[in-house]
Amino acid sequence: MAGIQSLPLDIVKLMAAGEVIDSPAAVVRELAENAIDAGASRIIVTVRSQPWHIQVTDNGVGLSVADLRQAATSHSTSKLSAKADLWNIRSLGFRGEALHSLSRLSRLTLCSRPHGPESSGFCLTCDRTGRPLNVTPMAMAPGTRVEVADLFYPMPSRQSLADARQSQLRAMLQAVQHLALCHPTLTWQGELDERPWFTLWPGQSALHILPQVMRRLPVTDLREARQTVDLPEATGQLYLLLGLPDRCHRRRPDGLFVALNGRLVQLPDLTERLLAILRRSLPRDRYPVVFLHLQAPPQQVDWHRAPDKSRVFLQHSDRWHEAIAAAIDDTLRASQIERPAAAGHQRLTQLLKLAEPDSRYGATSPAADSDAAPLALRAIAQVHNRYILAEHPAGLCLIEQHIAHERVLYEELCDRWEIVDLETPIVLSDLTEAQVAQLQRIGLTVEAFGPQLWAVRTLPAPLQHRDDGDAALRELSLGGDLDSALVATACRTAIRNGTPLEITAMQQILDAWQRARKPQTCPHGRPICLTLNESSLARYFRRSWVIGKSHGLEP
Repeated sequence: MAGIQSLPLDIVKLMAAGEVIDSPAAVVRELAENAIDAGASRIIVTVRSQPWHIQVTDNGVGLSVADLRQAATSHSTSKLSAKADLWNIRSLGFRGEALHSLSRLSRLTLCSRPHGPESSGFCLTCDRTGRPLNVTPMAMAPGTRVEVADLFYPMPSRQSLADARQSQLRAMLQAVQHLALCHPTLTWQGELDERPWFTLWPGQSALHILPQVMRRLPVTDLREARQTVDLPEATGQLYLLLGLPDRCHRRRPDGLFVALNGRLVQLPDLTERLLAILRRSLPRDRYPVVFLHLQAPPQQVDWHRAPDKSRVFLQHSDRWHEAIAAAIDDTLRASQIERPAAAGHQRLTQLLKLAEPDSRYGATSPAADSDAAPLALRAIAQVHNRYILAEHPAGLCLIEQHIAHERVLYEELCDRWEIVDLETPIVLSDLTEAQVAQLQRIGLTVEAFGPQLWAVRTLPAPLQHRDDGDAALRELSLGGDLDSALVATACRTAIRNGTPLEITAMQQILDAWQRARKPQTCPHGRPICLTLNESSLARYFRRSWVIGKSHGLEP
């Protein structure tokens, strides 16, 4: 083995470049971020594969010829000038590494023209160090165009890996979509092998972008929320775009996006918090649709964990967690008190289809206080001893009584889990160690009572006067944590389907359910309410037709 020696500078630079640009998708991401920093409103991505040729064109501020000569040299940037700037990052790019890395890994061409009537466009090709080989004037619109040809030609192993065409194209498209969610006012166009590839149209917020990213996602199933977050010596902003859990969810966590200051990032603690908050609002083994964008003070973010800036340190995460929980609760509660949308729909031929995605009931604004009196939802009748038929100002609702009551009881138990003593212990047999541990975990007193016998001396308060205490305890012992015990207790004590109810009892359930924090679904994720809009009923019964006096519609 040879002795220790210093690596040649060109090898060091090549290794560093390979960390910054690790795939064709990284090329698109870095160049698109530069375009956004340049104030572009339109970005065009042109790709040719086999071999890879990538071009990104924008209409940003453009570069003067002097800046163009400097742009691809090592660690050249207009975004940092002093050491203190490292902790006050306000742009997507700041290290001055992307263009220089591309000059090391490809044949790089830069063309740019600043805005202004007297400005001129120039085009240059770069050598392996990022310095210009030649500079020529050219006619072009204001903005910048970057061309990357023969990507990874100095790294044969990386070049062959990049030949996984379809996966790389998906990664490029995903990189664009992620930036579009964070910067919704931009227009994006893509061309692949001289054919149209994608178009993302701009909007005021991510509400207009997410349905373009996730096909077959109705915009009426999404709700927005914005919130100011109080932080030590500063304030932050939170934007939440949430898919209503009773209407849209995914088999995989591919609809969960977390962004920080304009870029999607990995914040595992925050993601786990999101999933925990929505866990009892979704069906089993399903994941939410959420786009969460945090705008944190730059001095509270450390971007220096990974070359692609996807992993960061965020200070005061507990404050953000509290704000996120509050925003989700407010959004889910408010979605039950919005006025029904007046947008037109196609004529529906089956009564069930009248439950339009945007049908909601309500008589107050979404900003109504959560402790206010229930809405004008009036119980009318019970259907098959299972459903409560209720009237609201804009139509009808059909509420399943058991799961509506289960949601109410579950939230009450979350707020107050009370354990009471039993006069006579309940003796259980043949419990496993895991079952005994679970009963103790949820706060019950369990003692050995003999061979394979255990005496349970305490019980959750809602189960105290029931005849099925032993069965309830066995069910509780099969869970994995306190939350599963809360769900099981709420389900067991809720009014059963098939139970006849008086109007007053039905109204009490409706009033309590309307005050729930997450009224869309039961703790198992099942939808609780089917809403029939008056406008839909009117269309179904053709009340828009002009009918004469003989039909009794005119005085």
